Formats: sequence, C-alpha cells, structure tokens
Amino acid sequence: MLRALLLGLVLLVAAGPARAAGDVETCRNNSAEPAARLAACESVIADEKITGTSRAAAFWYRGDSLVKKRDYDGAIAAFTAAHEIAPQNINVINARGIAYSHKGDDERALADYDLCLQLRPSFGSAYNNRGVIFMRRGELQRALDEFNLAVKHIFNDESRYLHHYNRGRLQGLMKLYEASLADYAEAQKVNPDGPHVPAYRCVTYTSMGRFDDALADCNAALAKSPNNVYALTSRANAYLGKGNLDAALNDYNQVLKINPNYVRAYVGRGQLFEKRRNLAAARADYRSAANAVAARREDIDTTLARGIAKERLEALLGTAAPSTPQPAGPRKVALIVGNGAYKNAAPLDNPPRDAKLIASTFRELGFATVTLAPDLTRDKFFAALHEFGLEAEKADWAVVYYAGHGMEIGGVNYLIPVDARLKADSDAETQAVALEQVIAAVAGARKLRLVMLDACRDNPFEKTMQRTISLKLVNRGFSNIEPEAGFMVVYAAKHGETALDGDSLNSPFAAVLARVIKEPKIEVRKLFDIVRDDVWKATNRTQQPFTYGSLPGREDFYFVVGR
Repeated sequence: MLRALLLGLVLLVAAGPARAAGDVETCRNNSAEPAARLAACESVIADEKITGTSRAAAFWYRGDSLVKKRDYDGAIAAFTAAHEIAPQNINVINARGIAYSHKGDDERALADYDLCLQLRPSFGSAYNNRGVIFMRRGELQRALDEFNLAVKHIFNDESRYLHHYNRGRLQGLMKLYEASLADYAEAQKVNPDGPHVPAYRCVTYTSMGRFDDALADCNAALAKSPNNVYALTSRANAYLGKGNLDAALNDYNQVLKINPNYVRAYVGRGQLFEKRRNLAAARADYRSAANAVAARREDIDTTLARGIAKERLEALLGTAAPSTPQPAGPRKVALIVGNGAYKNAAPLDNPPRDAKLIASTFRELGFATVTLAPDLTRDKFFAALHEFGLEAEKADWAVVYYAGHGMEIGGVNYLIPVDARLKADSDAETQAVALEQVIAAVAGARKLRLVMLDACRDNPFEKTMQRTISLKLVNRGFSNIEPEAGFMVVYAAKHGETALDGDSLNSPFAAVLARVIKEPKIEVRKLFDIVRDDVWKATNRTQQPFTYGSLPGREDFYFVVGR
C-alpha cells in the first residue's frame, strides 16, 4: 500500500512539468484555437516557476486577447508585465502602444512607438502607427512623413498591404489623388480581396468626381459586408455627388437605422437636405452631428465631418424662420416621453403616468405645443427627437421631459427605448439614445433649452449584460454632465444615485415638479432649487435632484409670470 502511494506521488510530480510544457507549447502556438491558447497562457502565468520568454509570451497573448475585448487597461497591464520580462521585445512595446492608442492616450502610445524605433530604427510598424495618430489628429504632413518611412521599411506582405493603403488613404485626404490611387494599387497586388482598399478608394474617387468608379468600389466593399456603415455612407456620398439624391437618401437612412449616432451620415444627409432647400431638416441633422458623442479615438473622417456640421450649422442659423409672437410671451414647446412598457427589461408603472401629468401641466401653463410620446421604440424615439428639433427652431423655449429607464456606460448617459435589447454594454451605442442627442433636439430654441430626466434608476440589464469593454459600466444612475452655456439639464437624482418610482401614482420628482412649476413668479433656476428641496424632504433624504448647465445670465425665465 505504501509503495503504491509513493508511486502515485512520483507520477503526480512528474506530470507537473509535462503539463506545463504542454501549456507553454500551446500558448506559443499561433495556430492554436484561441480559447485553448488563452487558457494555456493563463496557466503559464499562474505557474511562477515558468520564467523568461515563455512567460513574456503568455502575458503578450493575454494582452492581445484583452485588446480584442476592448479592455485596454487590462491589455496595457499585461503588455507591461511582458515588457518587464523582455524589455528588448519591440513587438510587446508596439502592442502596448496600440492599446494606449485605442484607449485614446496618444502621448503614451507615441512614447512606446518612439521606444520601438530607438531599439530598431527600421521597424516599419511603429512609423505606420505614428502616422495613424497624426492622421487622426489632422496633422497630415507629419502623417505623410511617417507613412513614407513605413513604406520604406516594409518587412512582409501584411505590412506592405497595411502601409500602402494607409498612405493611400492619407494622400486622398491631401488631394494627392494619383499618388493615392498608386498606393491602393500596390496594396491590392498583395491582397486583391482585402476589404480596406475598395472602402477607402471609394472616398478618393468621390473626391475626384469619379462617381461611377466610387460606386463600383463601395459596392464591392458592401458585397462583403452589407451593413458596413462606413461604406454605406461613402456610397451615399458618391450618389450625392452624382446627383442621385433618392439613392443617397436611402443609404443615409439605412445607416442611421443601423447606428442612429453615426456622424458622417447626419452630415451627408444634411448636405442632401440643403440641395433640396429643406434647410430646417439640414440644420436638424447638422445639430445631431455636431452634438453626437465623441469617441475617445475618433477617426479622421468623423472629425472632418463634425467640422463640416458645425460650419454649415453656423452658416444656416440665419436662415431659420422667425418665431411667431405669442400674446402670452415667449413661444414654448415641449416633448414629453414616458417609457414604461419595456419588452426586454423590467417594466415601469409610473413613467407613462408621469408623462401624462407633466404634459397636462405644460398645456395648462400655455405651451404652444406639447407632444406626448409614451413607450417609444428606438426608431420612434429618434424620429420624435428629429421632429421636435424642427419644432424647437420655431420656439423661444424648448423643453424635453423623459421618464423611464436610463443608465451610464463609460461616462455616456443613455435613455433606454422600450425595445432595447442590451446583451452587451457595447450595444448601447446603437440600441439606446445618448443624452447628447436629446440636447441636440432642444438646441435650436432661441432662449431656454431645458432637459429634465426622471430616469436615474438601476441598470435594468445588470444581471444579463455582458461586459465587453473596459469603460466603466455604472449600475446606478447617470454620470454628471457639463452642457454648453445656454442649456440646463435637470436630473431627478444626483449622479450615481437612483430616482424612485414612489408609492403613489407618480414619481416623487414628477409630483413635486407638477406642483411647484405652477407657482407664479419663481424664476426657473430658483424653481429647481425648490424642487430639489421638496423631493429631498418627500423621500426622507433618499433622493436629491441635481441641476447642471447654465442659462443666459441677463435674462430671467418664468413658467408662470404672475396672476
């Protein structure tokens, strides 16, 4: 018996190194199945006896896996651990630079690329990656200098393809069209079926006025990826340039159905509306583009489009129709949304009732128009904001009240349509309504631009939502916001806290607001101070409304002037 036990112990000890060797082999195998490879690398990391290049490779693969999940902080930590083990490995340093770049930390990314070039001045990938950052920043000549060096130091077919199409894209932006087309041709020699060349060359051909060639390229890109919003918008721009406005409008609308926050599509559609002399619709689209949430790592096309939106909006502001004077004073309009009948999240009883209460109150106060919009799906939500944006342009006051589910992901506040299905945190970008789009809807009003959010509830998808990005996912309430001067945003609960539905037919915030807002001679800034105090008292100090932004200082605003 003792002999058998000793033999078993010997076998267990012997199995340890063998298993570790297998893990190392799988971790370093580029052709291994990703999940098995990651498990092997994690096993290597857990075994402190494994040191040197094998351990560094395991941390590198962990970092690479986390980049794919958009967990950039985790990836940076993994690459840093690999760098500490193998400080001369430029591939590790370059990978960390890419993670920094994706995170939006360009300075640290550039520092890593510089370190790569100190170790190996002929490392073309670092030149290429520096060029991408400079192109994104709009520093086009600096970017061209970097891409020229990247092309000079090509070391395999993959880099030949990447460096040529990046330089081709840049030279198209710089209107060096023939050089751009030559680079695209070089890239296609390496990879005739590569997806990037037709998608980006379509833009160059459109800038050249070669619209049929542009359409052929965009169609080729879309044949491989029919819902690619970049290629769809580029095709719409080519149709627009050619004068086929119906086809362009169809593509723009399709893009915004896929991603209602896509800046380039709003700008293109705004330009189309200008051609059709529908200036109010053009201004509304330019506002949506100008106010859209900016990504941490925004590409050059989006940056340029946003600049066009701001420029055209400023140019068109003088074309807005003058407001019709109202006997009772300033013209006031309101959009009231109450979302309660959620299909994929916990339903809420009070928001539809709250919306009816506030709509009735605003009508009683003499608002020119009050649009009551209960239980909005995503598409109907964006349509309502678009229509209200047109109405706001004809008003002195524009007010939006929203009751329903709301949440914050990565510092962005989202209002949740009733048909939203947020399986992952990243779905919010296309399934929910960013607060910035609500602010854009009131932006056309001449004086008071007010948004009220009775929506700071617990994240209804907390138990089922997959965490795929490193950005903070908040389970309670909204984050604070700093709107531009001239806007006021009122939260029913302070950032990071929850708003209550209450035990009565209406939420505490809606009930107090409907009562206090009718009192005469209370200036709007003081009014919301009173609302805050009364909600705080009514909820036994569990809910505290909060106000962000600032209204013009030389004018007072009253819901009820006097009796």
